[in-house]
This record gives sequence, C-alpha cells and structure tokens, in this order.
Amino acid sequence: MKLLFFPFLVSLFLLGPTFANQTTIDIDSPKSKDTKRKIQLVILFDTSNSMDGLLEQAKSRLWEIVNETSELRHSGEIPTLEIAMYDYGNDGIRGKNFVRKQLDFTTDLDMVSKKLFGLRTNGGSEFCGAVIQDALLELEWSNNSSDLKMVYIAGNEPFNQGPVNYKTVCKMAKDKDVFINTIYCGDRNQGIKQFWMDGATCSNGDYFNINSNDRVVFIPTPYDEQINELSMEVNDTYVSYGSIGIERKALQVEQDEEAMDQAPAVASMRAKAKASSNYNNARWDLVDAFIADSTIIQNVDKKDLPKELQGKSEEELNKYVEMKIKERKEIQTKISELSVKRDAFIKEEKAKDKSDKKDDFGTAVTKSIKERAVNKGFEGGE
Repeated sequence: MKLLFFPFLVSLFLLGPTFANQTTIDIDSPKSKDTKRKIQLVILFDTSNSMDGLLEQAKSRLWEIVNETSELRHSGEIPTLEIAMYDYGNDGIRGKNFVRKQLDFTTDLDMVSKKLFGLRTNGGSEFCGAVIQDALLELEWSNNSSDLKMVYIAGNEPFNQGPVNYKTVCKMAKDKDVFINTIYCGDRNQGIKQFWMDGATCSNGDYFNINSNDRVVFIPTPYDEQINELSMEVNDTYVSYGSIGIERKALQVEQDEEAMDQAPAVASMRAKAKASSNYNNARWDLVDAFIADSTIIQNVDKKDLPKELQGKSEEELNKYVEMKIKERKEIQTKISELSVKRDAFIKEEKAKDKSDKKDDFGTAVTKSIKERAVNKGFEGGE
C-alpha cells in the first residue's frame, strides 16, 4: 500500500506552487472535474481565394489567443480551453454547402495548430448561415450556463448568402447561450451593409472589421531566444507511449517549427502556452498521463514505450517519470519567469507607440473573449 502511494506523493511534492499564477501541470480531483469551467471557441474560416492574409494572421496569433485565455480564472481555477474549427467557401470542399469540419472540440493544442497550418484557399461560395448552423448542431456544446461559448466567423462576402437564414441560426445560438462574433475582412461600413454586424448583434455577439492583408508586426525582445531554447529543452521531458505516441511527439516538434517559421515571437508565445495547464498531452505523453493517474505505469504496454524504457521495471519507470516531472517543472518555471519579463518589455514598448492600432484577427478574438469572460464571472480579463 505504501509503495503504491509513494509515487503519487512524490509527484505532488515535485509539482509544488507555480510561478506568476501560471499552472504548469494539473491534477484533477473529483471536485475540480465537477466545478472547473470551460471556454469553448469555434473558429470558422473563410478559405476562398482572397483569404490567405486572414490565415496568416490566425497562424501568427493562435498562441497569443491561447495564452490570453489561459490567464483567465473562474473561482481561482484556470478554465479548460476547448477549440473547434471549420472552414467554408472553398471549391475543394465536397461537403454540403461548401462547409467542412476540421476539428471537433478538443484540448489538443498541437492538433489545433496542425489543422490551422494545413488550411489552403481555393475560391468558392461562402455561406455563413450554413457553417454556423453546422457548428451549432454538430459540436458537443456545454450545457453549463457559467461556461463561455464563442463562435468566431471571418470572411468578406455578404453574411446573408446561401440556403440557411442567419437570423434563424442566431436564435439557435441564443438558445444555446452561444455568442456569434463576426470578423469582416474589409471596410467597416461595407461589412455593416453586408449584414456582418447584424450577424453578431442578433446573438449579442461582437462585430469587428479587419484588414486581413495586413501582416502582424511583432516587437522583438531580449528574451525570445532563451525562451525558444527552453521550449526545445522541455520537449525532452515528454515520453511517448501508446499507438500514437511517436507520431504525436513528432507533431510537437513540427508545430514548434511552424511557429518559428512565422516569427521568433510566435515561437515564444507557443513556448509560454507549453508551460500552461491547457497544454496537456496525457493521451500520448507518459508524464502527463502519470500525473492524471499514476496507475498508468502498471497498465501501459511496455512495447509501446521508447526502446530504452521497454526493459525497465515498474519501480524504475516510476522513478524515471518522477525525474521527468521535476525536469519539466524546472524548465516551465524558467519559461514562465522569462515570459513575464517578455510581456512587461512588450507593454513598455507599446506604450511608446502612440499610433492608432487597428484590430487584426487575434486582437479581435482576445478582446471579445476577455469582455465576455468577465460578464460570465471569470477573473483576469483586464
């Protein structure tokens, strides 16, 4: 009995308190599973020919959106972030009304990144009502009125096109306590004329307009290089297991590279996300799985472990995983500390810039999430 309980106590001790209110690894108790709030985000991308700029903005802002959401709290807890994704308006989509579901609600942030970076444009017919209707009917929406449920649809064709009446869809959204937020890629008044504002306000959502062809400009900081080195180091604390383990560990590295290709700043924001509890890979990482349930060591199929671990006893595997927990915590704490300094540096630099900054895809999403989250009783939305 004592031997079985010992690894669990050690893992609790090693986790300890986290830096700057940033949880690195989460252990769900029965109580927290009942009380932990969700933030559900669905992003609906117009992938017709003119939307390459929109996709580039989204790729540059994904990890910032994740980080802003992870800073919210509900009753002191970090909410669970679930993201779903559709694309529409693309001739390559064979589904009804040129609508395609890319992802059901998932907490798998690497897969969200993969799907986003995999989107390609190809002209077509953009039916906003149809894609929103699919998202409302097909996804597993929370029934808890305290959870925040947001749809973001971006595009540049009239909102009332297609066979599905957007006003009917708006009523459906209100009944589910879902906010439809619209992002028109073009002139604000033109978007209003094309019903994008009405498409938002009819569900009490927010209307934004952006220039989707503007590139996101980042402020380089003295901390980016070190943060990105630590991001690569923390990957060494992930231990693949199961049938998808090797593939998913490779995906982690692949998405690091995708972020770096956007900009060192994007990679730094991804690194910060990897130090939060919303970046959890228990489905393929033995460390996250052990923290959720230490009996994984007894149940894991040894042949699905890395070769160097296949011959180890349960006791040796326990010690190995506990060592990786400690290593990860140390690296994540360093990332969190440097990220605080990085954020402060960027805030100071932005304060010097008095020019009028317009919204892009990322600022539109984060702005409305914060405002709506506060209205739902979340804290930390300043």
